[in-house]
Amino acid sequence: MDISKYIDYTLLKPCTTEREIIDLCNTAKINNFFSVCVSGSYVALAKQALEGSDVKVSTVIGFPFGGMATEAKVFEAEKALEDGANEINMVINLGFLKSRNYVSVLKDISDVKFAIGKTPLKVILEISELNKNEIIKASEICLDAKADFIKTSTGFSKGGATLTAVKIIKKTIRNKAKIKASGGIVDFETALKYIDAGADRIGTSSLIKSKNNNRQIRNTKVYKEYIETILHTETGKKDTAEKIKHQ
Repeated sequence: MDISKYIDYTLLKPCTTEREIIDLCNTAKINNFFSVCVSGSYVALAKQALEGSDVKVSTVIGFPFGGMATEAKVFEAEKALEDGANEINMVINLGFLKSRNYVSVLKDISDVKFAIGKTPLKVILEISELNKNEIIKASEICLDAKADFIKTSTGFSKGGATLTAVKIIKKTIRNKAKIKASGGIVDFETALKYIDAGADRIGTSSLIKSKNNNRQIRNTKVYKEYIETILHTETGKKDTAEKIKHQ
């Protein structure tokens, strides 16, 4: 069962070196991860290191607290695209949200989305700072702002992703946007639980690999996709055999 395409392989530590970014990219290529997620200053380097591969470059803006001016976030996002970013992760303005200044929260996200156009936008809620009603409200605002993903956490607060929060977000947005679970997901089994709960992408700094074993996890998206691939392949083989047989 292959979960590689769910993984945003992440390195956002303040003291991250150029060598570490190159190593991150090489590991992502070897494991065929969906993307690497790096700080804005390393987008160009990551893009160069990943040249010739299918691994995408994702970056963060307004990171990690989200309280800067919307204009600053827009500038960061545009610069990231200029440097080669394929996806943008922005931190919601928690102060505005807590103040119930929902118009400003909406404008903050909408302005960034307008600036980057069709480039996928993930909005980070920082769920450890929010109660259930605030998670629901923030998710609804993200939908109104045309965000592509709702992301649970930056990894820089007091807690990371929780299955409960992912389920709340999923129930709120249904299939109108996607979910990225991030923060504290360090192994294969945990990643699968989040995928089962509704996550479409996993953000992690841990090297999570698919396990080759005989245990069938029948309730996971990964297993279902795996079975569909096998059935499609087997059908193709049978069709080819029949064609050869009648030639």
